[in-house]
Amino acid sequence: MTTFYLLILFMLPAVMAVGIAIPRRRELSAQWVGELVIATALLVLGAMLALCRLPVGTVIVSPVVGLSFTFGGFQRLYGLVVCFMWLICAMLSPQYFRGHHHLRRYYFFFLICLSFTLGVFLSADLKTTFLFFELMSLGSYVWVVQEETPEALDAGKTYLTIAVLGGLVTLMGLFLLQHLTGTLVLSELKDACAAVTDRTALWWAALCVFFGFAAKAGVFPLHIWLPKAHPVAPAPASALLSGVLTKAGIFGILVVTVYLLPGNRSWGVLVLILGCITMVLGAVMAVFSTNLKYILACSSLSQIGFILVGVAMLTLLGEHNALAAHGTVLYMLNHSLVKLTLFLFAGVVYYNTHQLDLNRIRGFGRGKPLLHGLFLCGACSLAGIPGFLGYVSKTLVHEAVVELAVETGSTAITVVEWLFLLSGGLTVAYLTKIYVAVFWQTAPADAHAASRRWGTPLSVAALMLAAIPLPMLGLLPHGLSEKIAAATLSFTGGHDFSHAVHYLAWENLKGVVISLSIGMLVYFLLIRPLLTERRDGEIRYRSLWPAWLSLEESVYKPLFRWLIRVLMTLCRVACDLLDLLVLVMRRTLLRDTRDHVRRSPHSSVVRAMSHNSKYSQEETADHVGTVLDTFQRMEGSLSFALLMACLGLCLILLCVILHVFG
Repeated sequence: MTTFYLLILFMLPAVMAVGIAIPRRRELSAQWVGELVIATALLVLGAMLALCRLPVGTVIVSPVVGLSFTFGGFQRLYGLVVCFMWLICAMLSPQYFRGHHHLRRYYFFFLICLSFTLGVFLSADLKTTFLFFELMSLGSYVWVVQEETPEALDAGKTYLTIAVLGGLVTLMGLFLLQHLTGTLVLSELKDACAAVTDRTALWWAALCVFFGFAAKAGVFPLHIWLPKAHPVAPAPASALLSGVLTKAGIFGILVVTVYLLPGNRSWGVLVLILGCITMVLGAVMAVFSTNLKYILACSSLSQIGFILVGVAMLTLLGEHNALAAHGTVLYMLNHSLVKLTLFLFAGVVYYNTHQLDLNRIRGFGRGKPLLHGLFLCGACSLAGIPGFLGYVSKTLVHEAVVELAVETGSTAITVVEWLFLLSGGLTVAYLTKIYVAVFWQTAPADAHAASRRWGTPLSVAALMLAAIPLPMLGLLPHGLSEKIAAATLSFTGGHDFSHAVHYLAWENLKGVVISLSIGMLVYFLLIRPLLTERRDGEIRYRSLWPAWLSLEESVYKPLFRWLIRVLMTLCRVACDLLDLLVLVMRRTLLRDTRDHVRRSPHSSVVRAMSHNSKYSQEETADHVGTVLDTFQRMEGSLSFALLMACLGLCLILLCVILHVFG
């Protein structure tokens, strides 16, 4: 039965995707295709639930290229999260894509990415992880460019560039890691890395692997794809990009932190610095934005920073990392569920208004109490309000930072704590901006009258299913949330609590109060007076974020243009030097030979070809000469040289893979 469930898990979505994509005389209706996708996602969720009954740590090796899968606590948790989120997004898709173009293409990549993403989280070795990770990255590229607008195509270029670059660097790291340890199996990796004597080489391997996964997670300075891709992708795809695919990057970062460099203080400090920059930068960008999905995208960037702070605490606290271990996993879970709720909310807004600018969607939520409540579930959990999962996870990570500050007495860690609280306050500020604009302000004068019915029963059910777990897990921290996190300790390298956490004690509530106070100050002292203006009796939002602060436009693109110019100059110099060397040799050591008449080397071939042929020897020789001349011209062209170079690189890569993994 295990094999049967695995086939459902990995093969059923792929088979259904191909079935949907195949052109046929009588096209399937959009409603029927949507229902088929929902049924597929439901079957995959059922198969994942069935596989969760396997003993913890079970490893299943596939006969196909030696792929291996495991079902530990963390793998089960995120396997279920992936299946659940795909099902919810499938439920909203029929309404969102009603009358949309290229619907079959969207559903094809929607389903195959389900298999690829499950493969990442259930992988038992880094070879399997890398294979599915790259397939997931390439498959999700189509989500970014689905709308085919100039903005979507530009975002797709950035997304694909970061994904391919990250994948190549990760592959280099895996080659080096395999060479140093002799294994890529997760269960063997920690002991194998501990036995490596060349720690510098191990660090380089870790940095290379970290680069690729950090690129997918959206860690600074590799975050440039995230604010561009989320706003242009369809809302269900944005929910998966933010809620799941970024967690695939965090999964890889956890592997590096826990298995490759466990307990390494320098590594923990590096992750902490990157986490703090990402956390603050994303929150500041969100405060200055006026586009609903762009705010949520920058929010994802900031929340990844919060999670990285928790990952750093895993290492820096050593054996006392119980708070960090539980908090990091619950923060990941909270962010996945929150972004599922909020991006689907954005999808509902866009479907009804065809707008995302806060100035155009003002007042859309007025008179819609259910939508109002569902948004508050996601927003309150993201802001860390007591009674929601976000409060539990944020409290645990914050208390881990406080514990490290007390243990070390370091001023730098105290600064990290205040950056944590400041970023939490900025989160409250930009969520308040969305909340006031959509649910309390009056609609623009030229807006169409909005119906109180904002969604189909299926999409309403999807939003409710996405939002309900947030208060449920928040109200049962000891009975449910902590038990979920405790099941993942073997993967995160965490320890059990030595004492119970009192979530409603003043020591824990104090952090929330500080963040809420900062958030209200930012909203009333910055957003209302500086980022809004009154025009024609209406309050309008404006963005003052300077364009020159874009890393992509100000740093990366000019840098690559400069590198291309340098490379072209070097190539030109190399070619000119070769020509000069040939000229000097010809003038000094070599002499031109006299032309002499000799028989054509093709004469025997020509005679053989013209034998019993309607063409004479002269005509045959002319045809042969034309063909040979064409081949000579092809061989001397740049295109042919590039083709041969690519084939050579593919051959070399194949030989290296067979040598390393064989």
